[in-house]
Amino acid sequence: MKPVAIFRHSPTEGPGYFAIFLEQQGIPWTLIAIDEGESVPATVDGFSGLCFMGGPMSVNDALPWITPVCELIRQAVASNIPVLGHCLGGQLISKALGGAVTRNPAKEIGWSEAFASDSDIARHWLGRFASEKSTVFHWHGETFSLPPGATRLLSTNYCTNQMFALGPHLGMQCHVEMTPEMIATWCDDWVNEIIAAGDQPSVQPPATIQAEISQRLPSMRQLSEQLYSVWIKGLSRQPG
Repeated sequence: MKPVAIFRHSPTEGPGYFAIFLEQQGIPWTLIAIDEGESVPATVDGFSGLCFMGGPMSVNDALPWITPVCELIRQAVASNIPVLGHCLGGQLISKALGGAVTRNPAKEIGWSEAFASDSDIARHWLGRFASEKSTVFHWHGETFSLPPGATRLLSTNYCTNQMFALGPHLGMQCHVEMTPEMIATWCDDWVNEIIAAGDQPSVQPPATIQAEISQRLPSMRQLSEQLYSVWIKGLSRQPG
């Protein structure tokens, strides 16, 4: 089958567990390293799906790749090619499809519980997590609105729109793709992240974040597998 294109926007925000999951399912993928100057493809024809990872920038920044990425997302949606977004990636999907990205009332960094919406679409995507709290990981200061036609799946106490679905497309504000190595790397930059945040209950210190990995990550891994399993059902199985 054609590969899933994974867009990386920052060297420390790679595909993480998402790539591991694809490989476990025998699904090919290819990395498009925007952070290394790779061009945004002009067409989705060579891919079975598109996945956008996180990044420290804003979708509202005047970066040369944001407009072509949004155009590619719209092209994928029009062609029924599934699109998946993590944090910045979810914001890109929202922006491309008519939503807005604005400052969140609070910066969220670290682990938290998320709460499912009461809808058939949420139950479809979340499985058993539609009836219980989910563990998710955060590292963001902005948030997206729901694009027209989308359904909210998850919320947290500090961010209403944590996840949305629109047909086969999934946008997330949270990071369900995390690995212990990624978490350790991000924690090295924690001080720079909280300078503008001040003392907020939605921001965990690095010691707490890393101490909770053994407790929190297994549950989030199950959530990510649930979400990714639904998402890959929309991939075209045509040969590349």
